[in-house]
Amino acid sequence: MPKVSDLKQSKYLTKEDCTPAILVIIGGYEQVNVAMENQAPDMKWALTFHDGVKPLVLNQTNGQVISVITGSDDFDDWIGHKIVLYNDPTIMFGGKMTGGIRVRTPKGQAAPPPEDDCPF
Repeated sequence: MPKVSDLKQSKYLTKEDCTPAILVIIGGYEQVNVAMENQAPDMKWALTFHDGVKPLVLNQTNGQVISVITGSDDFDDWIGHKIVLYNDPTIMFGGKMTGGIRVRTPKGQAAPPPEDDCPF
């Protein structure tokens, strides 16, 4: 059954694209302009994936999760890693629960422990 959300065409992943969750392999990254037409440029980083999956515009939260999953905050080190993208309905935006894309480690794959200079 069609929904209003089906009318919106996006060249980037949307939360609807991640329902159900999808397993992706990071193929690269690029800077993209996410501004509306006739607006000042709004440059963001986006991850690209293998298998023809649309790019994911990164936000701070998802970037931090991916850095934990991969054990690195360097985008180059993320290439080739598998991540799961899913729709988290509890994400808030503008004071309202809107849902959005979140990232997690694939089942059966442990994230590396964080590097820490603390001996305990």
